[in-house]
Amino acid sequence: MTATSFGVPAGDVALEAMLRARLQAVEDGLAAAVSSEAEFVNEAAHHLLDAGGKRFRPLLVLLSAQFGSPHAEDDVVAAALVVELTHLATLYHDDVMDEARLRRGAASANARFDNSVAILTGDFLFAQASDIVAGLGTEAVHIQARTFARLVQGQIAETRGPLPGDDPLDHYLTVVADKTGSLIAASARLGALTASCDEPLQRVLTDFGERIGIAFQLSDDVLDVASESAELGKTPGTDLRERVPTLPVLLFQRAAGPADGRLHELLAGDLTDDALLTEALLLLRAHPAMAAARSYVLDQAAQARALLDQLPAGAPRDALGDLCDLVVTRTS
Repeated sequence: MTATSFGVPAGDVALEAMLRARLQAVEDGLAAAVSSEAEFVNEAAHHLLDAGGKRFRPLLVLLSAQFGSPHAEDDVVAAALVVELTHLATLYHDDVMDEARLRRGAASANARFDNSVAILTGDFLFAQASDIVAGLGTEAVHIQARTFARLVQGQIAETRGPLPGDDPLDHYLTVVADKTGSLIAASARLGALTASCDEPLQRVLTDFGERIGIAFQLSDDVLDVASESAELGKTPGTDLRERVPTLPVLLFQRAAGPADGRLHELLAGDLTDDALLTEALLLLRAHPAMAAARSYVLDQAAQARALLDQLPAGAPRDALGDLCDLVVTRTS
């Protein structure tokens, strides 16, 4: 089985057909959930949804549910809606926090509307997710609440930055676990829960989700430096320009020597100038820190894959293994 995109792993005909049908049900549910009788709210809430997305989190819900009851389709789709609505809500809030101007190749909501509208739209989507998760039972509500707490905790830690004496790389990896790993872990957990998987299976799938979620974010870090196009939905080098320390930069700073003076100077300075940003990208791409960053992503994906040995063999486990491969080989 090979994963052709984050949309549908291809290879097992029955699994592929099921995933396509349920992902379409998720799309239909998302369109309904972001709709409002207030036209302005409707327009703002549809803004990011209409820009598309990989639907990685709903896909993980659907695949995790394959290890449980085959009769829980409605609840599984509802769980997929919960995690994607939560993800969309965080994007609205993140763009305000980061003062982003672009999201998924289009103007961010805060750029198109304003910060207040973007924040309130995110709140609206959180409310819609909460309404849906309430129908999945108390444990699902607890999972959603605990995940939301980690998301906020990660955002606060990122905003505050490392404290004196903190290791910047360790601090960053904690932020990644909270801001990205937590919701992807919750995706796997909710899929398993709504399909009535036993507790040991839920734990394995949750751990897998956390690990592959961290690898997913760190691969974005590498792509922000390595990509030479705007396929990511943002200009390559955006993190450098905005002075956001990500995995390649932190590994460079940890290993930088006397010969790295120019790159160190560039990274410490103002990279709003396109020529300086291009120079910094070229130097960083050629630095051993990039190989180290790629190696780190490979290691995280390998740790995720190792967890799959505890799951029953079959097409769903193979599909999860393919996601591990795709996370480390994707170009956008």
